[in-house]
Amino acid sequence: QVQLVESGGGLVRPGGSLRLSCTASGITLGGYAIGWFRQAPGKEREWISCISEKGDSTQYVDSVQGRFTVSRDNARTTAYLQMNNLEPEDTAVYYCRATYYSLDYWGQGTQVFVSS
Repeated sequence: QVQLVESGGGLVRPGGSLRLSCTASGITLGGYAIGWFRQAPGKEREWISCISEKGDSTQYVDSVQGRFTVSRDNARTTAYLQMNNLEPEDTAVYYCRATYYSLDYWGQGTQVFVSS
């Protein structure tokens, strides 16, 4: 059974940092592209970042560019999202997604709450 599990969310003050992890079981992440998404209360889920299967290419939505960094450790079947200088607008449930051709797996999400 394939599972993706996000962790590392929590409550943080504006300007703080969190590092989210996305750990896979049942598959080896090598070969899968990884995407990070988030869904704020009352809003649709939005794509925020992705990293290629080899980790040599990354992309970010403008609102997190320069503050968030995506990375991966294929040997540990884990992907990461380092989030710095967090803002209240970053409050959301964060999800990771692993895709390989028609294979498509989502995690259950981890809550990030940015508030003073």
